[in-house]
Amino acid sequence: MTMMTKKGIWARIMVAALAVAGCFVSEGANYTQWVNPLIGSAGDGNVWVGASVPFGMVQLGPTSVPMEWHFCSGYNRSDSTVIGFSQNHLSGTGSSDLMDVNVMPVTGEVKYARGTVDDPQSGMWSLSDRRREVAEPGYYKTYLSRYGIMAEMTATCRVGLHRYTFPASDDAAIVVDLESGQFDHATAGYIRVIDECTIEGFRFSDGWAQGQRVYFAAQFSKPFRSVRLIADGKEVPGAKELKAMSTYGRFDFVTAEGEQVLMKVGLSCTSMQAARMNLAAEMPGWDFDGVRAAARKQWNDALGRIEIKTADDSVKRIFYTAMYHAMIAPFTVSDVSGSYRGHDGKVHGNPGHRTFTALSLWDTYRAWHPLMTLIRPEMVPEMVNTMLDICDEQGRLPIWPLYGCETEGMIGYPAVPVVADAVLKGIKGVDPERAYAAMRKTAMGNDRGLRARREYGYIPCDSMMRSVAFELEYDLADWAIAQVARKLGKEADYDYFMERSRGYKKVFDKSINLMRGKDSKGEWNKAFDPIKQIHFGDEFCEGNAWQYTWLVPHDIEGLTECFGSREATIAKLDSLFEITGDLGEEAAPDISGLIGMYAHGNEPSHHVLYLYNLLGEPWKTAERVRQVLGTMYHDDPVGMEGNEDMGQMSAWYIMSAMGLYQVEPAGGKYVFGSPILDEAVLKIGKKKFRIVAHNVSAENKYIKSVKLNGRAYDKWYITHEDMARGGTLEFFMGGER
Repeated sequence: MTMMTKKGIWARIMVAALAVAGCFVSEGANYTQWVNPLIGSAGDGNVWVGASVPFGMVQLGPTSVPMEWHFCSGYNRSDSTVIGFSQNHLSGTGSSDLMDVNVMPVTGEVKYARGTVDDPQSGMWSLSDRRREVAEPGYYKTYLSRYGIMAEMTATCRVGLHRYTFPASDDAAIVVDLESGQFDHATAGYIRVIDECTIEGFRFSDGWAQGQRVYFAAQFSKPFRSVRLIADGKEVPGAKELKAMSTYGRFDFVTAEGEQVLMKVGLSCTSMQAARMNLAAEMPGWDFDGVRAAARKQWNDALGRIEIKTADDSVKRIFYTAMYHAMIAPFTVSDVSGSYRGHDGKVHGNPGHRTFTALSLWDTYRAWHPLMTLIRPEMVPEMVNTMLDICDEQGRLPIWPLYGCETEGMIGYPAVPVVADAVLKGIKGVDPERAYAAMRKTAMGNDRGLRARREYGYIPCDSMMRSVAFELEYDLADWAIAQVARKLGKEADYDYFMERSRGYKKVFDKSINLMRGKDSKGEWNKAFDPIKQIHFGDEFCEGNAWQYTWLVPHDIEGLTECFGSREATIAKLDSLFEITGDLGEEAAPDISGLIGMYAHGNEPSHHVLYLYNLLGEPWKTAERVRQVLGTMYHDDPVGMEGNEDMGQMSAWYIMSAMGLYQVEPAGGKYVFGSPILDEAVLKIGKKKFRIVAHNVSAENKYIKSVKLNGRAYDKWYITHEDMARGGTLEFFMGGER
């Protein structure tokens, strides 16, 4: 049997296996053609660009020279520098980390450093020729003009595959850089040469994730003629093994014109042995095109979880790109054996489910997780059980878990709405009692303002920064706990957490009808400014009083009582979109996408447009939703307002384009908005649910009537239970209120 035949058989096996896993996709449908991975790669989007498969451990792509906020993903369209191709990246975050095990093909001698753009010879970086750049789901390609090398990459879940086309050179090389990351620093790098084609090692680092560990095993398709290991800028002659804080390995080749050298890199968070196992299990051959085809097929199956009809090709591109961005993360962090590194620093055996990391929960509990309960219900118990395992390991549910570390990113206890939502929706594979115990344990903790909250009934602004923001996030999460308590027959707990969920009333200043910090003496914060925002310096978090006043999605009736009447509530909500002012020089960069003081570029505002529907004026919801859909999402590299936040901005678009949004933090009431698609068919488990919008157009933005399964429907929302049964929801649109 020839090697070519082996490659072909392996590729066919991979494609066949993925075809079985992706049985939802309509025969012959090509959803990937509508994906433009560059949407959101400029401006504030911070999206990652490169090669991966849905929810994979590997996000293989370019990393740029600048270490700035707009380069949190390692890529920004405004800059074409490349220091190499790192095996993992975050996507759309406002903080940065990862970009571990950086690989750079070179010709000639280079300096082993990241370098600076002021001096082209300062490091091994190159410019990327954007005219020759290709970005597709599961594939990335660019030309390194400094070295005359074409770089291509694709991936499986745990393995990245590089293909470099070299010029004729007696001094070609592939450099493995274990020093460079993004907003972190290496604490240890290790390379060991196994044979003339095989190496392994690890990179340990401290950054956003403290004590992060990434192990790797790599193979080259061609034996290297020599190896040079560099520690702290100095070559160690004759070394075949090296450990240092700054570790580089240069693997030299002689190449003919147009010769391709491939490199495959398996990752693990547990050990080098596990990285070898992952590599052997997922990529035994060297069929780059076969792996690329399999990755594309996997993406096509994932994108096909929703089939849409619209005459607007731009909307198709924005929608399916949003689907793509929504399924980059969270990342698989368990090995093929199921083992993973826990938040207690220990390696754990297979818990019976895939384990995930990079859960941006403060962002994603709002729309991304509800979307996944519809289109990826089989994955929900894996994510929830991951969170419950973390609770067992660190003593509470996660805030922002990253590679076995708790980053403490953002506020509240944002895993609670996600866990509660799964229980309330009856997702199979989630133990309700275990889930409830984890939520209750987390809510009864003493850290992050919880002790003061129990003492005062709210979080005093003189006890901690971001006090009001924390209080409001805790309130809505406590409401979610209460709903689960009632479902489980725990009535005393239901009453307790419902009472706690009304804590927002104690920080609502009726004299100005806004949320406001209150100190431990019960006095209002005298330094209060309703518009100006001080990042990490006031009672709010990435927002101001105007934005946070509406963060009561669980109790609109109670909030209305604070204002005094429904009419007063609506008038104040109207003014949110009209008032303007200077946020100040110290405001968080995330507060963007402004309509008045409504900030679509940041998550606390995402439910606000739908409040009009709950207040009896659905036409205002329709008008504002259409305004945001049409002006803040575009088919170009700027693409979106605000950073993507691991899929939340995209999930908002997906749900809103279909005409739905889950306003309450858990439970599955999808409030109606204003659909822009003629039809969307969701594959929910083994069922299909069709959403049809008749006569939809730019002018016909108002829902005039609704039918569910052919019968008149008079509710302002639809339940998850109704959708999960399958059926058809019809919106009849018109141009008059």
